[in-house]
Amino acid sequence: MHRLDDPAVFAVAEADPERLLEGAQAVLFDEWQRLPLVWDLVRRAVDDGAAPGSFLLTGSASPDPPPTHSGAGRIVSLRMRPLSMSERVDGQTVSLAELLTGSRPRIAGVSVMGLDDYVEEILASGLPGIRGLKGRARRLQLDGYLDRIVDREIPDETGTTIRNPAALRRWIVAYAAASSTITSFEKIRDAASASHDNPPAKITAQVYRDALTRIWILDEIPAWTPANNPLNELGQAPKHQLADPALAARLLGVDAAALLAGESPGPSIPRDGTLLGALFESLVALSVRIYSGYNEARLGHLRTARGRQEIDLIVERDDGRVIAIEVKLARTVEDHDVRHLAWLERRIGDRLLDSVVVTTGPTAYRRADGVAVIPLALLGP
Repeated sequence: MHRLDDPAVFAVAEADPERLLEGAQAVLFDEWQRLPLVWDLVRRAVDDGAAPGSFLLTGSASPDPPPTHSGAGRIVSLRMRPLSMSERVDGQTVSLAELLTGSRPRIAGVSVMGLDDYVEEILASGLPGIRGLKGRARRLQLDGYLDRIVDREIPDETGTTIRNPAALRRWIVAYAAASSTITSFEKIRDAASASHDNPPAKITAQVYRDALTRIWILDEIPAWTPANNPLNELGQAPKHQLADPALAARLLGVDAAALLAGESPGPSIPRDGTLLGALFESLVALSVRIYSGYNEARLGHLRTARGRQEIDLIVERDDGRVIAIEVKLARTVEDHDVRHLAWLERRIGDRLLDSVVVTTGPTAYRRADGVAVIPLALLGP
């Protein structure tokens, strides 16, 4: 393994790059983006006959500028996200892969997880090095992680100079408050500037957004834009998510008691429902995004331009057929909760493979109208 964040290793690699390929049959380059020539070094080695799996390139940021060659046909890029629910708990009884077949499979299973358990999963983080900690130790680790983002990761990994770290921190907090919403970046900037005389300029806020995206902290869900669009006036705004809902909770300073009490501290961002509901949706989105990638499907969200219809998550196969997913913090699902799913089925017909409501309840089942009700803990890839 070559750790390119080690100054000594970096110095040798920069002086004599070819030495990086010597020795081991399988070579890991950690933080490869610090020395972008590694990408082309690996590409040439593959062209010269290196076997599949000979090289693994890992990094905490995307390089700027990117490599001159895309790596197409030689290098496969994967994004590693925090742990999904199926990686945290056992007992999944419903597979996204089976739902994607369009066979409308039987839905069954019982989960022992309740609302308190989901709150704990929101706060625990999907980062393996943090989730095993409790109380103050966990909070200190999350705080340290967030501090490093502002003080080290953005300057070191993106080359972006942060002249006002406090303003950047306020912007991240405002973004956390906007989790699971499509709040405009102008409103996020305004929320971050409340009670401060010198708000960051619009271009500065854009720099913050770009830098945080490049180090994988922002993980927006794009608007669903179907081919041969049968729907009118679809919105184009992304839905805001941080890479891990635990980061959002820590930025906003909420614990389990505050979330369960319905408190929403931090900047004022309009949202439907409670902060807990928004962070539970973040947890669902994280898991479904991972399951979608495993099944070579894309994840988006649907909202009409006027906001009359909205569906939290859309999982799309390559052929354009989709699963529509609503997220409900409640344990039970009423007819009112599935009205937008019914609307979408009327509009796109058999392009809708299945309709799902993900809940915090105990039981997985299929309603009389065909909608699958699935506790998050029972949904797997």
